[in-house]
Amino acid sequence: MFCDVFKRLLHWALLALVLHGLWEVAQLPLYTLREDAGGRRVLFYLLHCIAGDIMIATALFISVAAIFRDSSWPTHRPWRAGVIMVAMGLAYTIFSEWYNVYQLRAWSYAASMSLVAGIGLAPLMQWIVVPVLMIIVIRRWC
Repeated sequence: MFCDVFKRLLHWALLALVLHGLWEVAQLPLYTLREDAGGRRVLFYLLHCIAGDIMIATALFISVAAIFRDSSWPTHRPWRAGVIMVAMGLAYTIFSEWYNVYQLRAWSYAASMSLVAGIGLAPLMQWIVVPVLMIIVIRRWC
């Protein structure tokens, strides 16, 4: 049983690495980081953000599995559990973007970033699109 749960979690984390990694690279021009930092610093921030996305995705997977008491929720209850996961991911993203952009000033948006109530549209869409894609991929694997 533990091995199955660990295997599902590992698959989820690896898929998060690939899909969130692609998303982070694609949205990089929507932040001012490229203008403010050298190549090594941009790479560090990119890796930092991808690692954070993997941790968030993994924590959300575990949270949803605990709520439904089922680590196979992507195949058994994909959309009901998926809605909960997306809602939690969006809630975290809203807080994280607000806190890092407006409180810490850890990063800032480029003029090309569309905003929704002051929060970047790209990170909001990331936590809708990527989890849905992850569920679809997991369902196809199984």
